[in-house]
Amino acid sequence: MTTGTLITVAPTGAELAKAEVPALPVTLDELLLTAKECEALGAAVIHVHIRDDEARPTLDQGRLRETVTALRESTDLVVQLSSGGAVTDPEADRLAVLDAGPDMASCTMGTLNFGDDVFLNRWEFIVDLHTRMQERGIVPEYEIFDLGHLTALQRLLGKYGLPAGGHVHVDFVMGVPGGMPGTTPALVAAHQALRDLPEGTTFSATGIGRSTIPVMLASLSAGGHLRVGMEDTVTYAKGRPVESNMQLVARAVGFAQLAQRPPLTTAEARGLLGVPAAGR
Repeated sequence: MTTGTLITVAPTGAELAKAEVPALPVTLDELLLTAKECEALGAAVIHVHIRDDEARPTLDQGRLRETVTALRESTDLVVQLSSGGAVTDPEADRLAVLDAGPDMASCTMGTLNFGDDVFLNRWEFIVDLHTRMQERGIVPEYEIFDLGHLTALQRLLGKYGLPAGGHVHVDFVMGVPGGMPGTTPALVAAHQALRDLPEGTTFSATGIGRSTIPVMLASLSAGGHLRVGMEDTVTYAKGRPVESNMQLVARAVGFAQLAQRPPLTTAEARGLLGVPAAGR
């Protein structure tokens, strides 16, 4: 049982529209304010998607670099860029995310139906992403949307070796239509499947929408960590919209403290994940 809780905030995502969710942070200033406030509450990692001037999802390289630099200057958070982008983004643009030099990047371990869309992650693309991160010293978070993705990860590590930093950390993304459900039995099954991965592998869990609270509680009870944020849910309770990402982080911190597993500091998070100290 891990004694502390790694809390990741995913503040924006690529699916929601600013017009429909006014509290969504889409400008750099909004993102920086969110990052600083969430860090003060107990978040240690920020999972970043960015938007253009019209608040549309983008993988613009200049904006990505500016965002990474600004987050490093303003916070001590571990900066994790999404290599998933939006489901329509081409592979070349998703690979180029690494050129912005984040501490971490996501690596989704398979293709799945994503609501009415298809989130395509070919094996060759996964291998390319994994090996490029190895070469550049960028630590991956392996995104697991279904149990088969853990088998794919076992194959990846067996053939291409451990990630940069030497530590394997996965995030169970639960409750996406087309992926595994956001339920305790599903988390237990995924947790049991970790036995086939390298010793010491850690996991976070993300519950989409109404599965947020069940997944948080199940993850904490199984020794896992938490990812929360407006990328994954915009309803705090039935009929009550989320007011800010800070509201979601504060709830996660409260749950972690009740479980007697207080939030990890950013330095402790870097030690757990194998991410070099800030200012590398």
